[in-house]
Amino acid sequence: MKTIQLSVVVLGLLLCAATLARADEFSPSDLKRWEGEYLSVVEKGRALWVSAELGTNGVACAQCHPNAANSHPETYPKFQKQLGKVVELRHMINWCIRNPLEGTDLGTDSAEMIALEAYIHWERRGVALAPGKH
Repeated sequence: MKTIQLSVVVLGLLLCAATLARADEFSPSDLKRWEGEYLSVVEKGRALWVSAELGTNGVACAQCHPNAANSHPETYPKFQKQLGKVVELRHMINWCIRNPLEGTDLGTDSAEMIALEAYIHWERRGVALAPGKH
């Protein structure tokens, strides 16, 4: 009985290892498609960033942060004075929407929030991660 159980465990481990090896394999067409999908979300984020539709007072994110300047996504999560605690970038985005823009929070997993985060990260691509840095 123990030999059968051990055989099942070994077989399971081998199948798991084979699956993991294949999970990291992808073709050039996969890469191209994924990059295209990502860049389309970045473009949606940029469109939101430069428009006044996130708020009620005609202010756009780009007025304070052109090209996502001074947003420093590479430093999140970090303590954010305005919120009085350690937060992720999306919480600071919502703070800005509520306060300077006088708008309503976005859902933290909404398509709009993901697009805004994708755009901000795209603008800061190549910058080293520095969580917690001020």
